[in-house]
Amino acid sequence: MNKRILIAAAILGVLSVVLGAFAAHGLKELISLEAQQTFETGVRYQMYHAILLLFVGGSNYVNEKSKKSIFYLVLIGLLFFSGSIYGLATNELTGFNFKSIAFITPIGGLMLIISWLVLLINFLKVKADNL
Repeated sequence: MNKRILIAAAILGVLSVVLGAFAAHGLKELISLEAQQTFETGVRYQMYHAILLLFVGGSNYVNEKSKKSIFYLVLIGLLFFSGSIYGLATNELTGFNFKSIAFITPIGGLMLIISWLVLLINFLKVKADNL
């Protein structure tokens, strides 16, 4: 599981940099400043959670059950949260109206919050001698 988490973290990190550069250079003339800032929010949260997965995958302080839960919560949460933000920010450029699925954005955000809570609960269960 650790290898899978670390690979996913690296892929999410690479994609964050690529999408950030794309937003700064490729989308600059195509979407409004507000839409660019919205897109950058999705990139920023994607990178934050790529770093979270790097930590989780490389940590001996997180049990396997928690790692698995965090992994899936982050992947699905990012797909819903950042993915929908990318779509909403570029809505004018596509043939699909992403506003019709905007309800998944807060669901994704809630999943990301829960992933951090799972990590917190895991840490609270670790005995002080093991830290």
